[in-house]
Amino acid sequence: MPRIELETQVGSTPERCFDMSLSVDAHRASMERAGERAIRGVTHGVMRLGDSVTWRARHFGIPFTMTSVISQYESPHRFVDEQISGPFRRWWHEHRFEPVAAGTLMTDIVEFESPVGALGRLVNDLVLTRYMTKLLEERNDWLRAHTPAPPRGGRDSEDFV
Repeated sequence: MPRIELETQVGSTPERCFDMSLSVDAHRASMERAGERAIRGVTHGVMRLGDSVTWRARHFGIPFTMTSVISQYESPHRFVDEQISGPFRRWWHEHRFEPVAAGTLMTDIVEFESPVGALGRLVNDLVLTRYMTKLLEERNDWLRAHTPAPPRGGRDSEDFV
């Protein structure tokens, strides 16, 4: 089963990074390229433990629908989202947030499995692992750019949380 581990440093607090990572609006904005949109469940705002969202998106020119649930939630240190229906046999994504001198070290750990046995393993190795890593990197670059350190006494990117 493929496993992706990605570390990203963000110049903001773990609390802010945690909330932005759980924001349906921020996710939609960061995934504009794939046209991702929330169609059921929590469709706006910040998700919490037990919340689910159904996404519709287009990847590789193919429309996909995936429903995930927040199955673990330890604010502001970590949460897990897992697919409960959709294109994968298994999709498990752990998000960790650790304070560091420059802000927050975000760590994504993703385990996924394609639905079609040996052919799926070949697709994982040849295409999906690289594609999913690139999507995570793009999303984290978006989060880094849109989750600045809050100014003293001022507002930060509250449009998404």
